[in-house]
Amino acid sequence: MSTKLYVGNLAFQTTNQELEQLFGQAGTVHSASVVEDRDTGRSRGFAFVEMSSEEEATSAIEQFNGKEVSGRALKVNEAKPRENRGGGGRGFSNNRGGGYSGNGRRSEPRW
Repeated sequence: MSTKLYVGNLAFQTTNQELEQLFGQAGTVHSASVVEDRDTGRSRGFAFVEMSSEEEATSAIEQFNGKEVSGRALKVNEAKPRENRGGGGRGFSNNRGGGYSGNGRRSEPRW
């Protein structure tokens, strides 16, 4: 069973291939993906690496957590499951279908 690792504090120029080569020193890497900003395509400074076994993942954590790579000390630990963030937008209403505009008066929908 494979184990996914979180790798933080990456240099922004780090590529998936470099990450795969680095973590390959600890065992078999199933995947390595640097997380990129949706709008700019630039690295967000962290990645996920999937190791082929729990033992290899533990070895990778021991080898690379705190290790300096490209002038930055990596933070490596087991990835946590993604939280459901609700997907409800930005947290404010668009007032469709009528409602109150915030000043106590009923507002008309803007179709």
